[in-house]
Amino acid sequence: MLNFKFWSVITILIPLNELQFYKNFDELAKDILEMAKETMPDRLIYLTSLTKKQQIILKLSESNEKIAINEGMVIKINETVCNRIDFENNAPLVFEDMSREANLDDLRQALVAANINSYLGIPIILSNGDTFGTLCAVHTNAKKINKKSITMLQRIAKLFSYYLDLERLAYRDSLTGLYNRQFLYKYFEESSTTGGALLFLDLDGFKKINDLYGHETGDLVLREVALRLENFVQLHQGFAVRLGGDEFVINLVDLTSRVEISKLADLLLSRLSTWDTQLEAFNLSVSIGIVLYPAGENNLLKVLLKNADNALYRAKANGKNGYQFF
Repeated sequence: MLNFKFWSVITILIPLNELQFYKNFDELAKDILEMAKETMPDRLIYLTSLTKKQQIILKLSESNEKIAINEGMVIKINETVCNRIDFENNAPLVFEDMSREANLDDLRQALVAANINSYLGIPIILSNGDTFGTLCAVHTNAKKINKKSITMLQRIAKLFSYYLDLERLAYRDSLTGLYNRQFLYKYFEESSTTGGALLFLDLDGFKKINDLYGHETGDLVLREVALRLENFVQLHQGFAVRLGGDEFVINLVDLTSRVEISKLADLLLSRLSTWDTQLEAFNLSVSIGIVLYPAGENNLLKVLLKNADNALYRAKANGKNGYQFF
């Protein structure tokens, strides 16, 4: 078995383009807020989703003219109180009187504008440790928050995380955590109106690793490839998919410039051909087939994948570790 270092642990946050495919999300979110409201009836309760850069307010228990929080609001992550929650230890964050908290001085202007002075933030964590977001309860005045209320909201958040886990399983690859084929087809059925590019990736030299060291080591390599792809798409507008085996797809959204896509393809080639000394012996790299699709048209994924596969075949035939446009 090969022994090599991974770059880091992969953490995948659930984006909005995945949530829209979840069954009964709106209905269950409403039920979760109603249960929390019964526990803390005098507070505004809301659900959020977090990314590395921003917080999205998903659902409110009710409209509140006194508190400047609205559904669909997007807040920079460094400008939100929820960013102070200890997600690693799944610990609630409690501020009974925010006006007395000196460590919130950098958020004071935003808190005054929102008219919030009491805050309870409960982390929503998936079973694999990934962060979804928060369940929050706020008030315009300083308010006591008892332990019973905190415990109840933690249980409610946990129930919601179970639902998210079940939905997530339908659209994620169990080995790598990337999106699966089902998500890709669902996306093109409902959301592919902005145009973009499909990059069909196939690893070069991967079969040798499986043959010599077994599938357990091969799985470790696939997870590392997935990590690098996920880090790549987090820097660009798109998402990564594992089709199966050592085949992957990257969908770049709203990007149709061949020049820009070529630059990104070169970056991918570099990221997936640089390994430690043990893997270098296998000449592990990637070949890429690229197909563009226009905005505003009925883009059939089956056709796009076939065309991208044809381009991939030409990239392989030209010596591998390269890319070709369809």
